Amino acid sequence: MSDVTSRSPAVDAAALAHVLRRLARAEGPPWLHQELARRMAERLPVIKQAPQSWLDWWGFTGASAQAVQAVWPQARRSIVEPTVALAERSRQALQSPWWAWGRRRLQASVCLEADVPVGQSQMLWSNLNLHASADPALTLAQWHRALAVDGFVMFSTFGPDTLRELRAVYAELDWPAPHPAYADMHDLGDLMVHAGFADPVMDQEMLRLTWSSPEALLAELRGLGGHLGQGRPAGLRTKRWRERLLQALARRADSQGRIGMSFELVYGHAYKAAPRPARGAPVTVSLDSLRSTLPKRHR
Repeated sequence: MSDVTSRSPAVDAAALAHVLRRLARAEGPPWLHQELARRMAERLPVIKQAPQSWLDWWGFTGASAQAVQAVWPQARRSIVEPTVALAERSRQALQSPWWAWGRRRLQASVCLEADVPVGQSQMLWSNLNLHASADPALTLAQWHRALAVDGFVMFSTFGPDTLRELRAVYAELDWPAPHPAYADMHDLGDLMVHAGFADPVMDQEMLRLTWSSPEALLAELRGLGGHLGQGRPAGLRTKRWRERLLQALARRADSQGRIGMSFELVYGHAYKAAPRPARGAPVTVSLDSLRSTLPKRHR
């Protein structure tokens, strides 16, 4: 297997902390996250055994509670957040009146990543946050530890063709890339195997969104997060810099005056298999198990 861990996205921890503080102050989760939650939930009926409990990783921005609980209403939901502020937003959301959620209030517990119980949940759900991890290999290892044996993970994340048009604009202006590199789905599959997951299944689809103006485009991209790359400019951008960006985006408008951006959406699914005995380690087999393998006349 190639050394995929050395090609992890170069996310800047300070930039990520800043973005998470801003997302905790937002009115709600981004629209794109809500749409991806719906699309991911459409895949759940193929799972034969409904989980008794599931972890909603970065649940506030993931916007997945209604989509998952519409399929499995009896499964116990535990929300996992990366910061205290986002954990508080999730708690506030749980206090909303029942009519804000539909026919009944959604029940859940809330904890931070460091406090997730080991090996207890049957499903871990992560909607559009793996690309924001400073160490995807470490995050996948966390997910693996959190799951019970035979539990499974389902996640979505951005693929490398996401915002290729925006990267082209920045390249034309001779600016560094506007975001860290997004991992290829094949590399993510290798990372899952490296973390201990079994039978990873990867899939992707392309989504194209358009906006009526450069300002509307930039406002929505800001709502999705921000530039998390370690190569991001250290200082604030000037008004002249912003005007150059707006003009460059406007030149890419189509005949209807709309500006389009591509989003490559990568989906992953894998199981946590029972640990295998180390090579050379003794294997214990009960006498009853041996007897069950013999023909009846020899028992």
